[in-house]
Amino acid sequence: MDTTWMLYGANGYTGTLIARLAVERGLRPILAGRSAAQVTALAERLGLEHRVVDLADTGALHTALAGVDAVVHCAGPFSATAAPMVDACLATRTHYLDITGEIDVFEWIHARGAEAREAGVVLLPGAGFDVVPTDCLAALVAAEVPDADHLDLAFTVGGTLSPGTAKTALEGIALGGRARVGGRIVAVPAGWRTLRADFPSGPRTVGSLPWGDIATAYHSTGIPGITTYTVLPPGSRLQTLAAPLLRRPAVRRAAGRLVDRLVPGPGEERRARSRAEAWARATSPSGGSATATLSCPDPYDLTADSALHAVARVLAGDAEPGAHTPSSAFGARYVADLAGVTLTGPVVHH
Repeated sequence: MDTTWMLYGANGYTGTLIARLAVERGLRPILAGRSAAQVTALAERLGLEHRVVDLADTGALHTALAGVDAVVHCAGPFSATAAPMVDACLATRTHYLDITGEIDVFEWIHARGAEAREAGVVLLPGAGFDVVPTDCLAALVAAEVPDADHLDLAFTVGGTLSPGTAKTALEGIALGGRARVGGRIVAVPAGWRTLRADFPSGPRTVGSLPWGDIATAYHSTGIPGITTYTVLPPGSRLQTLAAPLLRRPAVRRAAGRLVDRLVPGPGEERRARSRAEAWARATSPSGGSATATLSCPDPYDLTADSALHAVARVLAGDAEPGAHTPSSAFGARYVADLAGVTLTGPVVHH
């Protein structure tokens, strides 16, 4: 039976990458978004069907999802956009995937798991760089240390941000540091921990930050203590000082408008030169541990590739209905199926 899927937010930076890659692979998603001019222009360039719909119009959204088997949702920030799309997908029995990395969005969607199972719907947030590489590494190392009580996850990225990612980063700065302690997500000081992570290119000092795995890795592994890290760029202290200002909605809106004007997103050549790396370590109370690493293409290219792999597998019935992480949907080695990924480990340390 033929299946039909929709790419919502297709005219955004990442949405456009996914749409172009889909066409290169002979796929024909329905392109959708709220900007009639931009969605129509992209659909005409790519020769694809399109639908214009605002997420605030529930009736129109349900109509737009008629005959659609799955949605890949790319219109962030997902703190504002995930709820109406998830609600519509559950109502119309449409599978839902997105590319969020937002902790609260992950938690909210996972809380809808029972509804999704009853509706026969797959909910898969985080089907891009946030959080496919780190989630799969988390599941791999956790399987080697069954009594692990702490999980450390780190990544490092080259390249620059897209406008959508930059806006999400502003929200993240406003929220401050977060970690999972004793199974609960708690507020912690920004950069409260540092460690040396043995990335494939060599060891780097990384500092803690609130990454999506604070939510998802717990659902994937059950490990009660989770800290996420990255190589902190210059200006990290400035970000900490800016947090109180960015908690004001008016300031965030103004910063978002500035992002739209000043952040075009990385070009193809820059993405081609950029690589990302991830490292994971699960540790047990007795001191035993396991580590694993990977290197992969630029996060935006990996996101486009993963989104297409994930929607194909959901449509093929490879994931059970309910709320999922990438590894719970497709297995811990799912990331190794993506183009240009080199996975090493896990290695057990006694």
